[in-house]
Amino acid sequence: MVQVNQTKADLQAFIKERSGDHFYSDPAWLELITSLYGYKLIPLTTTDSSGHITGFLPLCFLQSPLTGRRLVSLPFSDHCPLLAVDEASANALVDQAIQLTKEKQARYLELRTGQHETLAQRADLAASNLYADWLVPLESDADVTWARLRPTTRRKIRKARQQGVSVRIAESREDMRTYYRLHLLTRTRKHGMPSQPLAFFLRLWDTFAPDGTLHLELAEYEGNVIAAHIAVFYGKTARYLYGASDERYQELGAGYLLTWEEITWGCQHGYQQLDLGRTAYDNPGLMQYKRSWGAIEEASPYYYYPAVRGLATTSETSRKYQLLTQCWKKLPLQLSAPLGGYLYKHLG
Repeated sequence: MVQVNQTKADLQAFIKERSGDHFYSDPAWLELITSLYGYKLIPLTTTDSSGHITGFLPLCFLQSPLTGRRLVSLPFSDHCPLLAVDEASANALVDQAIQLTKEKQARYLELRTGQHETLAQRADLAASNLYADWLVPLESDADVTWARLRPTTRRKIRKARQQGVSVRIAESREDMRTYYRLHLLTRTRKHGMPSQPLAFFLRLWDTFAPDGTLHLELAEYEGNVIAAHIAVFYGKTARYLYGASDERYQELGAGYLLTWEEITWGCQHGYQQLDLGRTAYDNPGLMQYKRSWGAIEEASPYYYYPAVRGLATTSETSRKYQLLTQCWKKLPLQLSAPLGGYLYKHLG
């Protein structure tokens, strides 16, 4: 646990030094998800004999009448690394987390650390290998990155431009409301999933847009916003977070142009990679799409105690998943929007 003599500044300095490009370790992100959804943040740390911090693992304690009691690092975060200077510190953090799981009588502990040699060797943790992360290497010369794209991807980017699609980076908080309307349609009608509440996206804007960390990119056609992406530029990594589109304009390829704009901006400003986010292995279509950008596949296991459980381990091809998504698609937006906003905190 965090000791009394460990100041907030000490912990933030350690996180900054060790987390590198990991946006989901940023204290501002931790504050956003915990305050908005009412989760209790439990920051686990380890120290050396001099009292210096040697490890950090943020946990959220979720108590839900719908999904039970559980400890997660971290909700709504694809990848939350366990930060430790050595193997002993990493093991000590996991020991603390398991002890908390027992004390709080949680159903399970979920660690979204990605590949971690120390965790993989522990017999008391179970690994779920459902996801892969996808990283596009960026060069200072965008033309080098362009050459790595598959020909079909380059054609769709050119087509979007030729058809008159343009991209702008939002400068107004009001544009986030425009994005939300598209996001709600995409999550509900296309994917059959509950959507985050509008308050989440407005808080995301308020927290990360003022200093340029967050870009809301809007694709416009004949005066209408037909697609949009939310990306963050953090450390040396550009990271795609969310995307939405109007299905009526799908053939214009606006999403391809948006991703290419993220790539070119990242190249021009010294970023080393674009993280396209996690993809379930049982979604081959989306995996092929990410390969078309020249993305490198990186396994991203999650670790559990005492056994693999939870929503993040539900296969997209399972009968349960398919039934739930088909039912959600049929709900009217007037119902699915507020209901999804309410349910979302229970899904973290």
